[in-house]
Amino acid sequence: MRAGTAEETETGTDGGIRPDVTGARRIVVKVGSSSLTTAGGGLDADRVDALVDVLARVLGDTAGKEIVLVSSGAIAAGLAPLGLDRRPKDLARQQAAASVGQGLLVARYTASFARYGRRVGQVLLTADDTSRRAHYRNARRTLDELLALGAVPVVNENDTVATDEIRFGDNDRLAALVAHLVRADLLVLLSDVDGLYDGDPSTPGTSRIAEVAGPRDLEGISIGSAGKAGVGTGGMVTKVEAARIAAAAGIPVVLTSASHAADALLGRPTGTLFHRTGRRSADRLLWLAHASTPRGALTLDDGAVRAVVQGTGSLLPAGIAAVEGEFSAGDPVELRDGAGRAVARGLVAYDAGEIPQLLGRSTRDLARELGPGYEREVVHRDDLVVLRP
Repeated sequence: MRAGTAEETETGTDGGIRPDVTGARRIVVKVGSSSLTTAGGGLDADRVDALVDVLARVLGDTAGKEIVLVSSGAIAAGLAPLGLDRRPKDLARQQAAASVGQGLLVARYTASFARYGRRVGQVLLTADDTSRRAHYRNARRTLDELLALGAVPVVNENDTVATDEIRFGDNDRLAALVAHLVRADLLVLLSDVDGLYDGDPSTPGTSRIAEVAGPRDLEGISIGSAGKAGVGTGGMVTKVEAARIAAAAGIPVVLTSASHAADALLGRPTGTLFHRTGRRSADRLLWLAHASTPRGALTLDDGAVRAVVQGTGSLLPAGIAAVEGEFSAGDPVELRDGAGRAVARGLVAYDAGEIPQLLGRSTRDLARELGPGYEREVVHRDDLVVLRP
């Protein structure tokens, strides 16, 4: 289906109101750093209050509505207090800025929501936390309980401890994964751009794309990679990727500017609506596919590749031809075919140093020689996601 232009949608027979938006009960709203801070760093209290005004109005006007707020801004908020004139490039200074800024960010939200009698709860996540079964369940339980108690969860990446190897990389992707985690009905991505355009928005003749029904609607469209303000890590590329992840998990997405947040949440035809393209998944494998960084790799023989990609079985030692990398039991690893192509990703049940003695051997033989603890899968099917058919 061809992507609709803004003009076509706004004059449509439904009056432009989006039922996927108006019917949403649990909503994840993501806001970027540039929408909350000044260009030189530091929180802009008026911008924060304006956003909270919109969110509180939605929560107050409609019974049963719930909002999870994924908020960037910790690093940007910490720049000015630390005397930094721009976002640092080295990880240590980013973590220091986040340490100062995160407290300021949550304090500002706490004060702003308090004007409406609303409490907030801080939830800091790392990709490593959310790809592990127990941590994933704990994150879901915490968010569900905060919502049940009437609080507004404020989620951010835990920048103070995250390393390059275990980062989400941007809060757009984090928001898509949080939307999946909490079983949201809608994801709203707010930034400094009012939607997806068919070219550079600053170039005359470009048009805002009102709706995206699937990947084909984006073919031939040039998507910019940098935001205007330069205080965040995302750009339109990360927002479109986040929309694709959420839509594939059965969650519609609205992409627009923070200044149009009220219209977006009321279902008015602002920004770009990404229609759901897949079914809602009840498991955490979306996290494994999109939020984990492999710590190593296992090369499989042809039979094991077929069993993993086309079958429903787990990966057994007999199907492994080689191992590389340094990893521990529970870490994500890449599963490759003989040509080195990644076909799947999974959480490994052994340390890297244990696997060489297991290669090509049956679990029965291993149990007899090494003990009953070795009669198990290297990657269980429940901890495995296929990347390529």
